[in-house]
Amino acid sequence: MICQNNRLHYCFSGNLNKPLILFLHGFMGNSDEFDAVVKSLANEFYCLSVDLPGHGKTQVLNDDCYTMAKTADALINLLNELFNELKISQCFLLGYSMGGRLALYLMLHFPKYFHKAILESASPGLLTEKEKIDRVKRDGQIARKLVRMIAKNDFKTFLDNWYSQPIFGNIKNHPQFEQMIKNRLRNNPLELAKSLQFMGTGVQPSLWNNLQQNQAPLLLLAGENDTKFVDINIKMVNANEFSELNVIKKAAHNIHLENTSAFIENIRDFFYLDL
Repeated sequence: MICQNNRLHYCFSGNLNKPLILFLHGFMGNSDEFDAVVKSLANEFYCLSVDLPGHGKTQVLNDDCYTMAKTADALINLLNELFNELKISQCFLLGYSMGGRLALYLMLHFPKYFHKAILESASPGLLTEKEKIDRVKRDGQIARKLVRMIAKNDFKTFLDNWYSQPIFGNIKNHPQFEQMIKNRLRNNPLELAKSLQFMGTGVQPSLWNNLQQNQAPLLLLAGENDTKFVDINIKMVNANEFSELNVIKKAAHNIHLENTSAFIENIRDFFYLDL
């Protein structure tokens, strides 16, 4: 059932007459996440960027609507409307981190809507109950920190600590890091806490078994300095013959920021194969 209280904010950019790409941002991002990428692809693709529940300008009136299943339903509902207007039946799909987990869910449950997908620093979720319980506990602690934030400086300190995690490599030294932080600060910590609570890795359905049955082309991207997700993506490729992995040089978890040119090159190469 479609969640009627999930009013997704979205925006278009690029060439209306070119193939459509749906971009799904990561945790604490918004529809501006891929701006540099979208600008470079403006003549070759029509780009649809969405604020996922708990992020940006999307309005959610019911806690149920933050879940992966309900978010996927809302996106499919949106695509049905847009496909009708654009007179198309499929689009390309690209998701980063949390958005990559969601993109994989969409590909596995609604394959007829998508030509193929690129998953950046993504995973199919967790395999065991112990892993899920541990992750829910950890995410709960993070969510409580977000809920307790009063001053804007509290959120900025949180972000500074967040991007000190090993998976992000040296992102804090990147010249665009401060601009990224400004974009993150536009989010509401209370909304982010709900996103983490209802669509975090620990509570999402595990997609490992479904991945084995997938027959849609998937390109997996992982940064060479994000060894955790390189290992996860190697396991994903081993689990599905329709998946391929490119490990991107000079990047960690956030490839589209740290090595934008390589990221764009992979989009062109992989999506152009169908044009």
